[in-house]
Amino acid sequence: MRTVKEVSKLTGVSVRTLHYYDAIGLLKPAKVTEAGYRMYDDKALGRLQNILLFRELQFPLKEIREILDSPDFDPSEAVARQIELLELQYQHIGELITLAREIQSKGAATMNFEAFDKSEIEQYKAEAKAKWGKTQAYYDYAQKSATQTEEEQKEITKQLLGRFSELGTLRHLPPAAEEVQGKISALQEFITDNYYVCTDEILNGLGQMYAGDERFKKNIDRAGGDGTAEFVSQAISVYCCSRRLL
Repeated sequence: MRTVKEVSKLTGVSVRTLHYYDAIGLLKPAKVTEAGYRMYDDKALGRLQNILLFRELQFPLKEIREILDSPDFDPSEAVARQIELLELQYQHIGELITLAREIQSKGAATMNFEAFDKSEIEQYKAEAKAKWGKTQAYYDYAQKSATQTEEEQKEITKQLLGRFSELGTLRHLPPAAEEVQGKISALQEFITDNYYVCTDEILNGLGQMYAGDERFKKNIDRAGGDGTAEFVSQAISVYCCSRRLL
């Protein structure tokens, strides 16, 4: 058993942060002594290690708690996903270093914004969350799909593709056009009604997958025409950004 100060010294996490993790139910000590001292065992330290890895990957604390508290949580699978995400970030940082050196050698006039593109990382994070199945959205979907017949699920999918088809007819408009944004709002409501509560954050992640994942892109473009997936992704980005500004 280690005291909170010992854990802080070992991990570099401040005592105040450890107290906060305890308060929000993210990391509870193994026991609290009669004198009120928090004590942490190896199991708690293992959980803290997972928390720190997820934090390095920019997962919100709420999502980390949902993932770790899920009865289906598989530590070995989580580590495998974490490694893949960390490798993507490592590659991303390497590209930024290369760009910075290019600017240093050729001058500040060098223009190359590809190195700042984190869509692949964000896409993978969104997919990883879905595959882990530890979020509330996953459980909402599991409950709804369990009550639907195969024919009902096919009909829902058909309706969803129909919405992409409608958006495809609007590709001549700017993604920020009122009519387009209205369709995006309707898409968000449709997903909430038929799959899971589609928050702005979830919708934004879906938008990135629509354009970045070849499977999504192929089906959406087939429904609405070439370029529909990218158009919908851009429209969703505009929609979510505008909602954050309200």
